[in-house]
Amino acid sequence: MLVGYARVSTDDQNLDLQLDALEQAGCERLFTDEMSGAKSERPGLNDALGFVRSGDTLVVWRLDRLGRSLKDLVQRVEQLRERGVGFRSLHENIDTTSSVGKFQFHVFSALAEFERELIRERTLAGLQAARARGRMGGRKRSMTPEKVKMAARLMRNPNIQVEEICRILGVSRTTLYRYVTPEGVIRQY
Repeated sequence: MLVGYARVSTDDQNLDLQLDALEQAGCERLFTDEMSGAKSERPGLNDALGFVRSGDTLVVWRLDRLGRSLKDLVQRVEQLRERGVGFRSLHENIDTTSSVGKFQFHVFSALAEFERELIRERTLAGLQAARARGRMGGRKRSMTPEKVKMAARLMRNPNIQVEEICRILGVSRTTLYRYVTPEGVIRQY
């Protein structure tokens, strides 16, 4: 069975063009959404994905109607494939039920993976360059070296409760133990 999914982003857009194309392609059941593709919760898409069964094909007018990004699109099509559901995009003429369509989609998948790897490499290079300039990334330390020394002294005093030390220093128990052992020994940080 061919199952169609159509989506428009705004109220002033119209689903008619997509619905006509899906009906002309032979879709027996249609699901729609009128909301931005950036939204992760799309009720019509969820209904369509819940409706399709093994042997069915999910049909969209264009690739961007299904996925929020290339990565999202590839993941959705892979999930469909695992369930035995085909995927077809009318505008791009991709049909994963054919060997050529599967190949085209593998190319998209490889490009998405390549893009993720490039982003990762650029991020790591940027962090390394920042460190070379003396800038450390991440969250600022919640305890200064002076606070750590005070915490160690207080932890060695058996008359002071851990909760009291945390209140004095203005930190949580987890943060305190990240810097100082229960015996009052300063950890490497």
